[in-house]
Amino acid sequence: MTLTLSSPAFADGHPIPQRFTRDGGNVSPPLRWHGAPRGTRSHVLVVEDPDAPSGTFRHWAVYDLPGNATELAEGVGSQKARPALRVAVNDFGGRRYDGPQPPRGHGVHHYHFRLFALDVPQLRIPANASARDVLEVARAHSLAEADLVGTFAR
Repeated sequence: MTLTLSSPAFADGHPIPQRFTRDGGNVSPPLRWHGAPRGTRSHVLVVEDPDAPSGTFRHWAVYDLPGNATELAEGVGSQKARPALRVAVNDFGGRRYDGPQPPRGHGVHHYHFRLFALDVPQLRIPANASARDVLEVARAHSLAEADLVGTFAR
């Protein structure tokens, strides 16, 4: 079975609704996955924009999600509605989901929601870890990866 990631809010390769952008409600979209390989002990989710003018920009990183988890509810990454998630510092400087906000007139950006199934129950990272730090450590423990791409332009 292959690890897959989807959202009822947008299809792979299609536009992300305004509600899930910084211009809209800045609410994290609902995400669902299945097909985690045997031996999965935790998950990591990283959202990044490789089309950013200054290079890849990371909007959200959630780590130490339980190995048996299969979803993140809508809004779980927002500042107001976040339960006890382990969240790294994003490239905006916050510990939360910050949705798409590409420069006006910069064209369509592709936002990669990347889910990793890991062979460890927890990542050994400092409390002030960045989204990039989480991604680097997660890659070393990855059993499988799924990618969901949403687009957005201003």
